[in-house]
Amino acid sequence: MRKIVLISCVSKKLVHAAKVRDIYVSPLFRLNLAYAESLKPDAIYVLSAKHGLLPLDDQIEPYELTLNTMGTGQIRAWASGVVSQLAAVADLKHDLFVFLAGDKYRKFLVPHLAHFEVPMDGLTIGRQLQFLSRRT
Repeated sequence: MRKIVLISCVSKKLVHAAKVRDIYVSPLFRLNLAYAESLKPDAIYVLSAKHGLLPLDDQIEPYELTLNTMGTGQIRAWASGVVSQLAAVADLKHDLFVFLAGDKYRKFLVPHLAHFEVPMDGLTIGRQLQFLSRRT
């Protein structure tokens, strides 16, 4: 069983192209990434509203798109694409997926995954920041 961490994208980004690991600059993303790395996973990906599943070393341009403004049908279509991307890089039945992402980013993904964890499920952003700060 491999451990794969999935972090949601955030709106605060650099204004120029950069690697995925660098383009998102909010404190929440930075702490999520540090926490993800501390888990010593086999892989870390970002769940991007625009691109789907992104490896940390891919280079992307800044964008303005969030699942928060999408309807359920659009989110389902996005999730379907992400499931296909995940299936290409992971074993959906045997790998463990750790979500550092809100409900909108995981709701339609988890039914396709046999093993998953949501360490900060139900925590407000403030509580997430506290959780992450204590663990990084």
